[in-house]
Amino acid sequence: MKSSFIILSSLLCATPLLAQDTIPASPAAVKNWQDARFGMFIHWGPVSLKGTEIGWSRGSQVPIEEYDNLYKQFNPTQFNADEWVAVAKAAGMKYIVLTTKHHDGFCLWDTKQTDYNIMNTPFKRDVVKELAAACKKGGIAFGTYYSSCDWHHPSFPLGSPAGQTQKPNPDLKAYDAYLQAQVTELVKNYGPLFTMWFDVPQSYDGTYGIPMVNMLRKLQPDLMINNRPYSVGGIGSGIGHQIAIGDYDTPEQTIGGFNMDRPWETCMTICEQWAWKPNDRMKSLEECIHTLIRTNGGDGNLLFNVGPEPGGLIEPRQVERLKEMGTWLAKNSEAVYETRGGPWKPSSRMASTRKGDKIYLHLLKKVDGPVSLSALPVAVKSAKLLNGPAIKTTTADGELSFEIPAGSWDEIDTIVELTIAGDAMDIAPLKPTALSNIPGAKASASVTYQNDPQYSADMVLDGDVETRWATPEGTRQSWLQIDLAQPTTINGIHIEEAYAGHSSRVKQFELLKKSGDAWTTFHSGTALGAHFKATFAPITTSGIRLKILDASEGPTISEISLKKP
Repeated sequence: MKSSFIILSSLLCATPLLAQDTIPASPAAVKNWQDARFGMFIHWGPVSLKGTEIGWSRGSQVPIEEYDNLYKQFNPTQFNADEWVAVAKAAGMKYIVLTTKHHDGFCLWDTKQTDYNIMNTPFKRDVVKELAAACKKGGIAFGTYYSSCDWHHPSFPLGSPAGQTQKPNPDLKAYDAYLQAQVTELVKNYGPLFTMWFDVPQSYDGTYGIPMVNMLRKLQPDLMINNRPYSVGGIGSGIGHQIAIGDYDTPEQTIGGFNMDRPWETCMTICEQWAWKPNDRMKSLEECIHTLIRTNGGDGNLLFNVGPEPGGLIEPRQVERLKEMGTWLAKNSEAVYETRGGPWKPSSRMASTRKGDKIYLHLLKKVDGPVSLSALPVAVKSAKLLNGPAIKTTTADGELSFEIPAGSWDEIDTIVELTIAGDAMDIAPLKPTALSNIPGAKASASVTYQNDPQYSADMVLDGDVETRWATPEGTRQSWLQIDLAQPTTINGIHIEEAYAGHSSRVKQFELLKKSGDAWTTFHSGTALGAHFKATFAPITTSGIRLKILDASEGPTISEISLKKP
């Protein structure tokens, strides 16, 4: 995983770099992986003794010599692989991916390639072996995370901190032999694996990576491999640049965009740090469920991360949150598992999933009065709340409309099951709604990228997270304004900043309200981020202006919505 102090720039319009020389996974393997929809990521190792980030804190927060000797104290006697699997199953997760080796080089299995492994700790137990066996016994698919870079290994060219230092005697050929031997051990000794999840290849490029991937594919033909095994032209972290290699993309700490053409998986933390951190802020149940649903609605999987404590237990509050997710999924499983995203593209207010002749519409925010969406191109045979009463729908003037019965709105996700005439997968992607996010509102901006209408201010009101207002490259200051149809009382705002998966481009901003011809500031901050939310004392205004005072790169916003008291 990446740390916030390394950011790779993302171009507004980047042509994907393709690697045609690797053997792809079979369609059956891809479908099996997509059907699972929800998995557990686990970042763990001796670094949990310090409570700092795995890999990235080596040589920064923790001196290298101290970090590299933490394994001598690592004795997680509370580790129980069956309990980890039980937590994943209780959460409704279908697979587990464990960090067998992160960028710090420490190995959680009995590897024969290095002594820097779990068998030389006071614990002396093969964590990968025990977890693989527990997954098999518990009916959970097992996958391995393996860092393509290794800041500890003397042959890898780069070292800590953050892969920014040069090793004295680099030898990529020797390191490739080491890497190939280790991933072969993982497949042969702990497989079959659900996936091999690579990360941050840096100088490990296609010269070595392409033969390595093909070697793995021959060892296990149905192995799913992500898009980070090797770099292309010095690029390939999967964060700033999504490179179309491997079987699936991996947007990190953000919900990926709607994509039915290439498989993808959002990897995200349940708290904020990948490895365990004391008193780390944990996501609410609503945040967790909405992340899962909006990811699935975009046709992606969610790999949701926990960082076990030094003793080997998953933190009890995280376990409780995951069990709450599992309780919700148990009631609504048919709208998640074995579905595909769409046909409506997801927004901050809704998402949809589909299979067969069913479409599951997930309403993430309560609506006063009728719900309206872009009409389907096929007839709706019936509609009902999932596990609930029937609903009457009408289609007119390009809109599908219905009302949720009084008292039937769910606090987190109200699911409407539509049965249609035909196969839901035959429907081309639809915008969520033909209406504005803020009915009657109009948007304007100080500047637009290349004066192109597809990047105009209006895009922040169209209910489609795939569209966005964008500014020219290098823009540091700008404003975006929403003029309301009439004075309106609000007490909250939700802003979706595009290209902010790991760090906000916006570094300082103000929110201003309009009274007559005057604008006054009522809220300010230092960053927005992918899913900015703010609540405040109720204000009545005829307009809202986002004034960006400083940005690291041209700001770009996909959606804005307002909350009424």
